[in-house]
Amino acid sequence: MTTRAPLESLPADELATFRAEQERAYEALRTRGLTLDLTRGKPSTEQLDLSDGLLQLPTTTTGRGGTDVRNYGGLEGLPELRAIFADLLRVEPGQVVAGGNSSLTMMYTTIVDFILFGGVDSPRPWSQEETVTFICPVPGYDRHFSMLAELGIEMVTVDMLADGPDIAAVEALVKDDPSVKGIWIVPTYSNPTGAVVSEEIAARLAAMPAAAPDFTIFWDNAYAIHHLTDDAAKSAEILTLASASGHPNRPIMFASTSKITFAGAGVGALAASSATVAWYLRHLAMASIGPDKVNHLRHAEFFQDAEGVRGHMRRHRAVLAPKFAAVDEALSAELAGLGVATWTHPSGGYFVNLDVLDGTATRVVELAKAAGIALTPAGASFPHGHDPRDRNIRLAPTFPALEEVRAAMAGVATCVALAAAEKLTQAGADD
Repeated sequence: MTTRAPLESLPADELATFRAEQERAYEALRTRGLTLDLTRGKPSTEQLDLSDGLLQLPTTTTGRGGTDVRNYGGLEGLPELRAIFADLLRVEPGQVVAGGNSSLTMMYTTIVDFILFGGVDSPRPWSQEETVTFICPVPGYDRHFSMLAELGIEMVTVDMLADGPDIAAVEALVKDDPSVKGIWIVPTYSNPTGAVVSEEIAARLAAMPAAAPDFTIFWDNAYAIHHLTDDAAKSAEILTLASASGHPNRPIMFASTSKITFAGAGVGALAASSATVAWYLRHLAMASIGPDKVNHLRHAEFFQDAEGVRGHMRRHRAVLAPKFAAVDEALSAELAGLGVATWTHPSGGYFVNLDVLDGTATRVVELAKAAGIALTPAGASFPHGHDPRDRNIRLAPTFPALEEVRAAMAGVATCVALAAAEKLTQAGADD
């Protein structure tokens, strides 16, 4: 690869030449008539095909304990499926609730229950608090933030670092402010950076003093087993750490099979202390007489056990790893050395985090759209969609075919380079 000088170091005439080259490359890109979509982390058709065996299941209507899955009851979910989730999440089966097709629904329901009734350790319902605030590591998951905005919960940000949220900032926020009631954490292959929360950071989250007795860690372990390499990260055992620290009810974990089997017909799960599980089920009982146990049994038959899930995910990895490699190859080929972008090299999960030159992310997305490449809106990984530096873009390479990922990322690289050249030439003209 040819060594390139950072754009900011180029004299004005060379920068103008570079900009002209990128404008020509962009015009060629725009005339190709592309229609490519990297907006959301959806499984591809090839991945969904891996689970088509579910469509012939279940072969019986009776669970292992004799439960007739066609009938009411079993609010906590089918025992054999709860056991599989427990093994994967490294918790006890009694700590698991297997629910409907969406862990996001379980998250929303949980927060609404806190608002209406208060949690196990709450002095009062959150609706009776003057202010409720959540800590939001950024960049983070946009649906977490939009959920809080919908419910009128205020958000304060901390940086998401390679080993988890900036723990010193988190500790300072919770120590003396009882309005700080929760924090969102995607602990393993976080959305979108791919960071993994270390055991040390998890232990400090579990043990830190908090002014709010019901401060809650919403531990969204959506990508716990979505590995892209042989170096499979293990999620910190947050429930065990919290219990050992005297805060057994502090974490509530969520997970699902949405990116394991069928995205619209999988199974969501919640894991927590026995007291929190009882609290959750008590309120859920007013809304449901039981989950879709036919779907539970279908999944239990399909996987048999946790090792069956791990084997299934190795097949996912074979589909996904080349796409993530293609992202890195395209960005490296076009942008390495220019000093206008950095990006993550995740070992799992569903996203690549791209940081471009400050003040150019919105322009990159705009250029890409005009060239037929749909990207997640700039700032989506921040509360209210506002990235104060306008530099962050979440890339989702999972859904398109491999050749489409290559084409899209080559185009994105052109857009990044052009937006940077525009900004730097304008800055030079203003000086």
